[in-house]
Amino acid sequence: MISIIDYRAGNLTSVRRAFDYLGIPSRVTDKPGEILSSERVVFPGVGAAGAAMQMIRSTGLDEVIQKVIAGGVPFLGICLGAQIILTASEENDTPCLDILPGKVLHFSDRSLKIPHMGWNSITVRRTHPVLAGIDPEAQFYFVHSYYPSCARRDDVIAETGYGISFHSVIGRGNVIAMQFHPEKSGRHGLAILRNFAAWKGGPESC
Repeated sequence: MISIIDYRAGNLTSVRRAFDYLGIPSRVTDKPGEILSSERVVFPGVGAAGAAMQMIRSTGLDEVIQKVIAGGVPFLGICLGAQIILTASEENDTPCLDILPGKVLHFSDRSLKIPHMGWNSITVRRTHPVLAGIDPEAQFYFVHSYYPSCARRDDVIAETGYGISFHSVIGRGNVIAMQFHPEKSGRHGLAILRNFAAWKGGPESC
């Protein structure tokens, strides 16, 4: 069973429907016991970092997420879920979960259309089981004004160009997170979710 964390916002239904389409059991829940007993956990996110972190902390979900990751359970962050796992966000100077060292930055190039919205590719910097078999020319759906910037190069899995080259897939150990929305990215996104559902949480193949 995959638990999709319910923090009162985010693209919960679309993620669950994507797993349903793949025939993979999932549930949307905010119950610590259900989350901690899951085989895999997804944190999907849209919206502002400050509001999300306030809800996470007020409900104790920050501690639940830390326990999930410390326990070696495969964890997937999507969009805002790829930002709140870093140390802090420039968005309202928000302290985040500090699972991976780094900051969430705003696109500073005023010539760019912000938010970055639409289809874009990724350049894989290190192989990862969750990206196994993905076409190098694949396009994924992005919608964001802020982006992850990891402090450790080893935590960068893939990058995307939009004015700059930013970190679009990040992770370490049993944690992987992506700035784009796999559940809205057609067959390539579904392939990523299928890989995640088979991933054991380490460098081994699915």
